[in-house]
Amino acid sequence: MTKIKAWVSAARLRTLPLSISGIIVGSSLGNNDFLNTKIFWFAIATTLGLQILSNFANDYGDGVKGTDNEDRVGPTRALQSGVISKKEMFRGIVITSIIALLFAITLIYVSFGAAHFLYSLVFFVLGITAIAAAIKYTVGKTAYGYRGLGDVFVFMFFGLVSVVGCYFLYTKTLNIFVVLPAITIGLLSTAVLNLNNMRDYESDKKSNKNTLVVKIGVSKSRKYHFSLIVVAMITILSFSILKYSSPINLLFLVAFIPLSIHLKKVKDTNDTKLLDPELKKVALTTFLLAILFSLGQIL
Repeated sequence: MTKIKAWVSAARLRTLPLSISGIIVGSSLGNNDFLNTKIFWFAIATTLGLQILSNFANDYGDGVKGTDNEDRVGPTRALQSGVISKKEMFRGIVITSIIALLFAITLIYVSFGAAHFLYSLVFFVLGITAIAAAIKYTVGKTAYGYRGLGDVFVFMFFGLVSVVGCYFLYTKTLNIFVVLPAITIGLLSTAVLNLNNMRDYESDKKSNKNTLVVKIGVSKSRKYHFSLIVVAMITILSFSILKYSSPINLLFLVAFIPLSIHLKKVKDTNDTKLLDPELKKVALTTFLLAILFSLGQIL
């Protein structure tokens, strides 16, 4: 593996579509012409920066702690492979943090200008918090990913903050109904993390990485997974019923088909190590749902 391939691998490109799903949903609710706004594109850039930062930090944190070893089921990590050193990965984390922060500051400026200083301050603090959360998932002695709190943070930042926050950037107001699709994206994102943790159950347990799956066991995690997917489907359907205006609003129901097939796959798969391909499927299905939902809002 070359240096370039190692950095691309560490960026984990397959996670990027999932990370911007909430931005797409929140933007479609806040502005029918969002593709032609600076807010949308800087929100995308900020989110991608945060996701790549999180991926670099996870690679570093798990690598330093020895969690990424021969027992790991997923793709070989960059630090684990030895192609990228700890010093180089740490430098990558610092540089990516700065880039993500610059994008966030620019996003705040184009959204609020000088007219809404308090809003700008709140979102600046939120941006700093997001950067800290991206790093602290696996890095340090108090890494929350090692204490079973990863699900909470993913739900908050991928769902509530992403969708509701993006909606607020456009409208400067809050809408209680927007929370419903925000919950959907948050739960589906959490489902991807749960799949990852179910896949890595054995290696995480050996490495004392106490994810929620390690804490409650595979059997309960499977039931938890079903709950995440089903409730996600119910909340976005509830929003569409409450805000129904035409059949096009229900276009996102197409995404329920692969989600239902996925649930059957999880039910029929006893060896959780075989669930690795499902991560990509659920992530891309969430992205598909976000696009179809957005089309249903703006068409």
